[in-house]
Amino acid sequence: MLVRDAMSTVVLTIGPTHTLRQAAALMSARRVGAAVVHDPDAGGIGILTERDILNSVGLGQNPDTEHAHDHTTTDVVFAAPTWTLEEAASAMAHGGFRHLIVLDGGEPAGIVSVRDIIRCWAPIRQRVPA
Repeated sequence: MLVRDAMSTVVLTIGPTHTLRQAAALMSARRVGAAVVHDPDAGGIGILTERDILNSVGLGQNPDTEHAHDHTTTDVVFAAPTWTLEEAASAMAHGGFRHLIVLDGGEPAGIVSVRDIIRCWAPIRQRVPA
């Protein structure tokens, strides 16, 4: 199975000046765990994850004044839609992260998460009548 078969095509893109609260609200509304941060001034595409927001709040930082660009991962590992799920899982395990931005033709086409991969690999549970 390939990344394109598992990835979410719902890509939340935010700007570098979004506050962490704004980012969290958008992520929550879209039910996603990561946002692509498009920052042409800082070299292009980065990723802000729920963990990044949690770490900031855990440090006592104010989510209303902290901006996405200060918490964005910019040395991103990108996946291609043609990667196997094994390749994606290996990259995640090696890098210690849970999301990969999927680029197709240099543009974000989706995000694949550990959860997406597990859904593909785990057998579908069937409900047993009670």
